[in-house]
Amino acid sequence: MIQTVSTTPFTDQKPGTSGLRKKVKVFAQPHYAENFVQSVFDSLDGFAGQTLVVGGDGRYLNREAIQIVLKMAAANGFGRVLVGQGGILSTPAASHLIRSSGAFGGLVLSASHNPGGPDEDFGIKYNVGNGGPAPEKVTDAIHARTLTIDQYRILQAVDIDLDSIGTSRMGDMLVEVVDPVTLYADLMEQLFDFGAIGAMIAGGFTLAFDSMSAVTGPYAVEIFERRLGAPSGTVMNGTPLPDFGHHHPDPNLVHAKELYDKMMATDAPDFGAASDGDGDRNLIIGRHCYVTPSDSLAVLAANAHLAPGYKAGLKGIARSMPTSGAADRVAERLGVPLYETPTGWKFFGNLLDAGMATICGEESAGTGSDHVREKDGIWAVLLWLNIVAVRQQSVAAIMADHWATYGRNYYARHDYEAIATDRADALMAALRGKLDSLPGTGNSGGTICAADDFAYTDPTDGSVSSHQGVRILFEDGSRVVFRLSGTGTQGATLRVYIERYMAPDGDLKLATGDALAPLVAAAQELADISGYTGMDAPSVIT
Repeated sequence: MIQTVSTTPFTDQKPGTSGLRKKVKVFAQPHYAENFVQSVFDSLDGFAGQTLVVGGDGRYLNREAIQIVLKMAAANGFGRVLVGQGGILSTPAASHLIRSSGAFGGLVLSASHNPGGPDEDFGIKYNVGNGGPAPEKVTDAIHARTLTIDQYRILQAVDIDLDSIGTSRMGDMLVEVVDPVTLYADLMEQLFDFGAIGAMIAGGFTLAFDSMSAVTGPYAVEIFERRLGAPSGTVMNGTPLPDFGHHHPDPNLVHAKELYDKMMATDAPDFGAASDGDGDRNLIIGRHCYVTPSDSLAVLAANAHLAPGYKAGLKGIARSMPTSGAADRVAERLGVPLYETPTGWKFFGNLLDAGMATICGEESAGTGSDHVREKDGIWAVLLWLNIVAVRQQSVAAIMADHWATYGRNYYARHDYEAIATDRADALMAALRGKLDSLPGTGNSGGTICAADDFAYTDPTDGSVSSHQGVRILFEDGSRVVFRLSGTGTQGATLRVYIERYMAPDGDLKLATGDALAPLVAAAQELADISGYTGMDAPSVIT
């Protein structure tokens, strides 16, 4: 029977750029998860009898939350739910399943690259029928409902066996436990030349892929080891664990140090890569050659035509505003549009749906294309492997050729984590308060030519997103960007993006830290970061 449970609102359930993320102990409070799920359903229309996709990255609380979602979906009138076996679905695989099944939408249970475990993070994100994250008008409606909710509906029923593929009923709703891997792997095989990649591996090409004890393990084993023929053990940390094996599943040089050290050793494999908690981010490292996410986007866009799925060329390229301008120069040479959007993959969804862009990327290690409506870590790795197989060059050689053609964007992101929210807000307010007075002034970075608070008008529907980050632009083309992140669960994270462009005839072999040192000093002078945060150095530099 359906039970209607009286409840009261929680005031902290505003979704960020990727859904609602909180500590596990917050989600485990009585009624907390139920309130948010009901608020999602109450904000939607027309789903009676329709299909819902449900799955997550396997982190702590994943299975328990899925059972709650299933019982509430049944009580609210969904006709069918597709759930990944074991509760597992990578975020890009969930997007593909929503699209391929004609589902109304989906609930992805993940806190992405954030740590997992009983004292760590959990998240719930709603994806719409195109397979992408809910747009702001939907998340705004969800948030508004969380502030007024007074009851939720849930079916009194036994839990579904999530480990056995098959079909069962929960009340009037059909529940299908599906293979989470095969459908996605088949899509990858359609997009990329598995024959060429497999032949390269058979010829002695070596690779290492770190799944970071997170969701991509089963996908990576199926694709890299079984379908492409890489030796067993190519996939590192391949079993998804609720606490990610005490790893922080963020594929950067701090948290993927095991892979980085392996790729910098004298006997390094030819190619290394990693993905994050839910499988939507990527790290690319050639032998003795780290590739920044911004450079990776540019190289993938410049060479995408070498893969079967993109042989017809690109319709356009999109990047988030903080991402470096490396892709802009590729778009200019290809003669295709370049779209600069706010941070958040949902902003790419409209461009992809409208056929205005083919490849999209963010500096936060997310890259993807129009094959799904999420960023996709394994997709990026496979496109790199396809390019290496066709060009028969190392990653280092490909990067050298790219910079010699387009120039180099020296780039870094400095993260200041767990700042008191009021201090972070005060820093940004002070910056915004002096934007009009900055042009024409100078500091350690040079002379400032422009300063603004980035706003975006979506070319597909005219919607406007304001206050998306403060940009400080210098006369030589360098820039510093300040932005507060919405993906953390504790306090605020200040991200400072620092970029310096060097033309093809300039010095392309500088150490990144040396190239950016004047701009790092300028960022401190402009924002008084240490004064507001009490931190003398960033928490993480990527």
